[in-house]
Amino acid sequence: MRKTISALILLASAPAAMAVPSPGNARVFSGLEQYVYPSNRPPTVAAPAFTADGLHYLALSDDGKRIIKYVTRTGAEAETVMDVANTRENKIESVDGFTLSPDGSKILVTTAEEPVYRHSTRASYYVYELRTRILRPLSENHRKQRSPLFSPDGRMVAFVAGDNNIYLKKIDYDTEVAVTTDGAIDRVINGVPDWVYEEEFSTTCSMAWAPDNMTLSYIKYSEAEVPAYSFPLYEGTCDPMKQYALYPGQFTYKYPVAGEPNSEVSLHSYDVDNRKTKNLRLPDTRIEYIPRIAYGGSSADRLMVVTLDRSQTRMEIYALNPRSGVSKAVMTEEDKAWITPLTYEDIWFDDKGFVVLSARSGYTHAYQYDYAGGMTRQITSGNYDVTAYYGTDAKGNHYVQSASTGAINRVVSRIDPKGSVKNLSPDKGNASVWFSPSLNYYGLTYSNSSTPPVVTLYASDGDKKARVLEDNASLKSVYASMPATEFTTVATNSGVELNAYLIKPRDFDPSRRYPMIIHQYSGPGSQEVLDRWRPDWTHYAATQGYVVMCVDPRGTGGRGRAWETAVYKNLGHYETIDIQGAAAAAAAMPFVDGDRIGITGWSYGGYETLMAVTSGPSASLFSCAVAIAPVTDWRFYDTVYAERYMLTPRENPDGYRSSAPLSYAGKLNIPLLIMHGTADDNVHLMNTMQYVSVMQSEGRFCDMFLYPNMNHSIFGCDARLNVYSKMLDYFNKNL
Repeated sequence: MRKTISALILLASAPAAMAVPSPGNARVFSGLEQYVYPSNRPPTVAAPAFTADGLHYLALSDDGKRIIKYVTRTGAEAETVMDVANTRENKIESVDGFTLSPDGSKILVTTAEEPVYRHSTRASYYVYELRTRILRPLSENHRKQRSPLFSPDGRMVAFVAGDNNIYLKKIDYDTEVAVTTDGAIDRVINGVPDWVYEEEFSTTCSMAWAPDNMTLSYIKYSEAEVPAYSFPLYEGTCDPMKQYALYPGQFTYKYPVAGEPNSEVSLHSYDVDNRKTKNLRLPDTRIEYIPRIAYGGSSADRLMVVTLDRSQTRMEIYALNPRSGVSKAVMTEEDKAWITPLTYEDIWFDDKGFVVLSARSGYTHAYQYDYAGGMTRQITSGNYDVTAYYGTDAKGNHYVQSASTGAINRVVSRIDPKGSVKNLSPDKGNASVWFSPSLNYYGLTYSNSSTPPVVTLYASDGDKKARVLEDNASLKSVYASMPATEFTTVATNSGVELNAYLIKPRDFDPSRRYPMIIHQYSGPGSQEVLDRWRPDWTHYAATQGYVVMCVDPRGTGGRGRAWETAVYKNLGHYETIDIQGAAAAAAAMPFVDGDRIGITGWSYGGYETLMAVTSGPSASLFSCAVAIAPVTDWRFYDTVYAERYMLTPRENPDGYRSSAPLSYAGKLNIPLLIMHGTADDNVHLMNTMQYVSVMQSEGRFCDMFLYPNMNHSIFGCDARLNVYSKMLDYFNKNL
C-alpha cells in the first residue's frame, strides 16, 4: 500500500461564494484546481542520465525530438546526440524516454509506452548507436518489451516479452536469443515481478547482469497457485473503451490476499556463452520472498540475494556464486515485529562490502559490512531515524537522509571516514539528493511549508554551488494567498503527544468557532506531518472557512521503532485511540466548534477514517466522514502488506477481526461518504461493497460515489478535482 500517483490500469484561492452549483446538485469549486494534482505538483529535476565520469549528462528536448548532451557544471549544450529526423535505417516520430548504456555508446529509446500495473510499463524500444546513428528495434519478434537491461559493456540487452520469457538481444550481431521458454500467462513469469512484488517491494525488474557480462541472473515467479481476482471494465468517458459499450469487459490478474498462496520464487542464472541455465538453490526452507538481487561490486562470482521469511521478521542476505551454485549467508537480521522495508530495499553494494539500514538499536541507522559477513562500522547513531542511504564516494564519505533535527524534518548529511557529520541542507525543512555515478556532483532538492522546492547542483569537492537547476520562483506568487501551515503537537487524553499541523483561514478570528476537518493517512511507517512544500486541498478547505488538522498517530514513521511497531498485529487500534484523542483535543480548542468535526483519508487513511468513526469510546466526536478507497478488512488485502503487520488470518484471527471496519459498520451514526474507483487493482472495490452490504444488513446506510474504470489513484480527466469537490460539498452539507 504505497502512496503513488500513477496512470490507469490498461487503461489564487477563492472564497466559498465562488462555489458554483452544477447539475445534479453537485458543486464544482472554483479555484480548487490549483490545489489538486497535477496542478499542485511543482516542477522538479530528477537525476539526469549522466555519463560515467559525471562531467556531462543527456536530456530529452521538450518536444521529444532530440536527445541533447549538456555540460554538467554549466548546463551548456554540448551536442545533439540523437535527432529523430537524422537516424539511419529506422525512423520514429518522437521519444518517450531513454536509457544510456553503461559504456556510453548506445541509447535505449522508449516509444509507445503503456502501463502494466501502477508502476510497471511496457513499450516499443529501439537501440540507437551514437557513432553510426543506426536506429533498430530492440526486438523484431516481440512488439512490446518490459524492463530492458543493458549488459555492463553495453553490447547486449536482456528484456521480458509478452509471453513472460526473457530474451537476449546481442546488439553487435543484431540477433535475439531466448533465455527462458517456460513463461506462461498466469502461470510463470521470468525476470519481472508479479503484482504483489511490484506493489509492495518497490521493484519492476528481477534480473541482474554479472560485471563480466557472461552471466544473467534472474528470479522466476511461479504463480499458478495464486488465486486470480477479476473486476469489470466499462466503456466510460475518460479514455473510453468502445468495445465495452454494450457489455462490460473484465480485467483478471493474480492477487494473493492475506493467508493465500504467493508465487513460488526461484533463482536462476544464464550463461551467455553456452546458453545454459542453472537453478540456484538457497539452503533455508523458511525463505518466502526474494525482494532483491544484485552483484556485489566487480566480482562476477558474487550474486547478493536478499531473502525474507513469510512473516517478514527474518531477513537473510546470501553471497552466491552463480557458476558453482555455492552460497553463504553473510548477514541475518531478525526482529520481534516486521523488518522495515528500508532494510532490504535500500542496500548499497560496492567492491568493499555493503551498507544496510537496520532498526536494531530502536532507531534506523546505517551499518557497513564486508562480504565475509563482518560488521566493519556503524555509520550513524543517535535517537533519530535514517530515512535514506545514498552511497559512498571514493574518499569513504557516506551520504544519508535523516530525521536527525526532528521527526518533521529531513536533512541530507555527509559522514566522513572519521565519523564527522556535516549537514548539506538546512536543519529545518525537507531535503533529498541525487548523485552522479561517481558522486562528484549532487543535486539537492530543498523545500519547507512556505518555500517551493529549489533544486541546486553542487560539486562534491568542496560543496561548491555550480548552479540552480530549478527555483520555482513563480510559485510564490501563484500561492501567495495560500493559508499558512502551523506545526504543533497535540496531547491526547491518554498522554500521547502527536505531531500535527493546523491550517487556518487567512482571515482567522480567534474569537470565532470554526468547523474542523481532520486529515490523516496513519499507515505504518508513513508520515503526513512534514515540513515540506505541499499545496493541497487542505489549504483550499481553509479558504472555505474550515480549520484543517493533520496528525500522525502511533505506527507512523520518523519517531523510532517502538512508536512505529506499537500497532503490530493490531492495526487500527492505537491509531484510532490517537486520532480520537486528537479530535477530543481539537474540540477543546477555543476556535473549534466541537460539534462540527469531520474526518477524511485515502487508502489506509480511508480505512482509519472508518475505524475512527465506528470503533472505540470516542467515535461520537465526529459529525461527518469521507473515506476514499478504504480497506474494510485486512483479509481482503495482499499478503505482503497485510501479513507484514498482522501475520496471517490463521495466525492472528482475533487481530484481523478487531482491526476490520466491517466489524463495526453497524455502529455508524453520522453521515458517511465512501468514494472508490471500480478498477482499483490495489484496494479492491469489494472492500466498499462488502462494507455497504454489512451496513444494509444492520439497518444503516451511507452515501457512495464510484469512479468507473479508475484505479487506486482516481486520476485522469479531472477525476481528482471531482473527488475533492465532492468531498468539500459533502462537508459543507453536513458540517
